[in-house]
Amino acid sequence: MSLAAHPDETPRTPVVSRRQQTWLAVRRQPAAATGAVVLLLFVLVAVLAPYVAPYGQREKVGDLFASPSGAHPFGLDDGGVDMLTLMMHGARISLLVGFAAAAVAMLIGGTVGLLSGYFGGKIDALLSGVTNYMIAIPDIPLILVAAALFGRSLTNIIVIIGAIYWTYTARIIRAEVKSVRERVYVKRARSLGASNARIILRHVLPQVAPLLVAQTVLFVAYAIFAETSIAFLGLGDPSLISWGKLIENAFEANAITAGAWWAIVPPGFAVAFVVLACTMLGRTLEDALNPRLRVGHLSVHRFRVRRLAAKEQE
Repeated sequence: MSLAAHPDETPRTPVVSRRQQTWLAVRRQPAAATGAVVLLLFVLVAVLAPYVAPYGQREKVGDLFASPSGAHPFGLDDGGVDMLTLMMHGARISLLVGFAAAAVAMLIGGTVGLLSGYFGGKIDALLSGVTNYMIAIPDIPLILVAAALFGRSLTNIIVIIGAIYWTYTARIIRAEVKSVRERVYVKRARSLGASNARIILRHVLPQVAPLLVAQTVLFVAYAIFAETSIAFLGLGDPSLISWGKLIENAFEANAITAGAWWAIVPPGFAVAFVVLACTMLGRTLEDALNPRLRVGHLSVHRFRVRRLAAKEQE
């Protein structure tokens, strides 16, 4: 009798896709799940603000700096407008800037990282030099100068923030592309005569896209914080209401002197909660999708030994 094992009894190593890795990471990390829920709640509030806000965006409903009450849980601002209504509408602009600027940074940083990592040589030296120069420049002063020069419209602010914060994404994508371009299937496609554009779009980009998404989620937090800083310093769009604009208006109206803490604390906490939620979710996604963070089964962001993939399936 043959002692060979039956084919059906041969142990097989489970193949875990990046989508499954992401789901496992979010499900098993309470911080990531909490961040995703908090971010989703703020997005829903922003989308539904015109329909669920209790009052009009410019409607005066009481005295100036009226304290919180049952009818106005967050009190009133210096114009007698309901702060809860302003918070809901402000979420629309702050989140719009965050996600749109993140998309701009993803487009610029992803393109620079792909070209630099794939072609190498002089192109890599040139793009890496530009990236390093941009990293060396302080971001907030550069944003303020650019906003003062090019105007305070919402579109300009989105483009300015995205055009300044793309550098970290470019460096991460460049490092991953340098690894992907040396893989066997990429070399085989090149030997068969595939063009560089086809290799980048069909073989390289799909491998780095999940990591690019994780970096974009992280960047939403940076973009919202940058927009808040710009608005607070008086360089935001004066015709729109954002969380940073609410804080600026409160300071200009001497809300602290008047003891109207409710005109400052709610938008400040909203910014803090969204930034924290994006950071928790983005770090977990990066930890799950960045192969360089899984070398040696180490988790850089959590500073502990990771379990083997096989154990994660048990």
